[in-house]
Amino acid sequence: MDNNSDTTKAATRPSCKSKCESDTLTSNINLSKERRADATPAGVKQKVINHPCYSNDAHHKYARMHLPVAPACNIQCNYCNRKYDCANESRPGVVSELLTPKQALLKAQAVAKAIPQLSVIGIAGPGDPLANPVRTMETLALIRAAMPDIKLCISTNGLTLVDHVDELLKLGVDHVTVTINTLDEVIAAQIYKWIYFEGRRYEGVEAGRILIQRQMEGIAALAKEGILTKVNSVMIPGINDGHLPELSRELRRNKVFLHNIMPLISKPEHGTFFGLVGQREPLTTELDEVRELAGGNVSQMKHCQQCRADAVGMLEEDRSAEFSIEDINPEPEDYTQTMAGRCRFQSAVISKGVSETEASLVVAVATKNSEQIDLHFGHADCFKLYLVTKNQHHFIGERRITRYCSGDNHEQSIETNETNLQTTIKALHGVDLVLCCRIGTPPSEALAQENIRVVIDYAYHAIDVSLADIYSRYAPLAHSKWQARQKVEQQKVEQREVI
Repeated sequence: MDNNSDTTKAATRPSCKSKCESDTLTSNINLSKERRADATPAGVKQKVINHPCYSNDAHHKYARMHLPVAPACNIQCNYCNRKYDCANESRPGVVSELLTPKQALLKAQAVAKAIPQLSVIGIAGPGDPLANPVRTMETLALIRAAMPDIKLCISTNGLTLVDHVDELLKLGVDHVTVTINTLDEVIAAQIYKWIYFEGRRYEGVEAGRILIQRQMEGIAALAKEGILTKVNSVMIPGINDGHLPELSRELRRNKVFLHNIMPLISKPEHGTFFGLVGQREPLTTELDEVRELAGGNVSQMKHCQQCRADAVGMLEEDRSAEFSIEDINPEPEDYTQTMAGRCRFQSAVISKGVSETEASLVVAVATKNSEQIDLHFGHADCFKLYLVTKNQHHFIGERRITRYCSGDNHEQSIETNETNLQTTIKALHGVDLVLCCRIGTPPSEALAQENIRVVIDYAYHAIDVSLADIYSRYAPLAHSKWQARQKVEQQKVEQREVI
């Protein structure tokens, strides 16, 4: 339970909302409304700092993974030919094997253990994720529950995006890529052979009109909810190349974060319509010119590798062949130890090795706006993680959870409450300190049993100022943990020498 005064157990407990609203520290929190994705400047910076597709710097440090769980598509593009068992081609729409949602989770955990740089998992095909909503949402839900330190994203053609924004938000998806090639329905008729929408197939200008309208509705809904949006556009010489700067102006009006203008891939051996009719690919100079014109409106992504729908690893590499589902242990492993190891590795990356040579603390912060410590422990559905050393602090990543306190007007069962608390504690494995503005006795005691200290002294203070101060207060804790880790490392060395 998340209440200081309740010590007796009952079948149900009163709503957290009624209790919190009587408390001056939390009376300004509107608990009846789901929080939108964090769209503050600090929040946006943290969303992209370790996402290799959204940051030119991050793609040198962090890896991505695409899960091929979505075989069907509701659009036939003239530049696409989906292949489900191909190991030789490196382009979108191609995979070596299709996965079920449960297989996808097993593979994701195996990759996260083997590649600690992995920061984001996305679904990009080989069809369209939202043309396969059941498989896609089940996969995202499984990963969100089992891997709280992973970012989630999808890449879609946008035809049914507006219908799924709320569900994506609830699953903690705060990066969405939408492929938009034109705002002109006549041009669209040259790019798309057909679309399948609400049980009917459309072609030509009518198909283009429906698709464009739905795409723009989708990105507007994403912007409204604070979900970061990247738009991919395939540059097709003689068809949409002259139109892309105009498209970028409209994307800016719709608060699109990043525009990725990609060259058409139309080699005849790929079997696409454009490849078979001889539609040429753009020259590098042509691509650069269009990007330059569009870049005056929206920031341009220029490091895209046009990945396969099952790509694994850094953007410059594809290690998907190393992780065939046949070679992965079918029994799920305890991810908490993997997560702690990943946190240590990523701390070393972000601190340029300082965390491996000096005492440090991993601090989880409950915050609504990524700027202040302004959230009750029980109301957090995401904790921001920071590495704190004597002279610096760095944002590491996030731990996504189900809120410990529901905060609605309905009664919440003891069983649900305890389950949420245990899930939260498990997600905070490897954390030393939790900073929040308020916490009840039971969760505080449960965290203490896991050697996680709770600090409420910095309630409503700025995160940066608080982190700059906190090391001096908890330096003895940092040093004791450092010494314990050094002892473990020494024991490992001695064991290897014996062997």
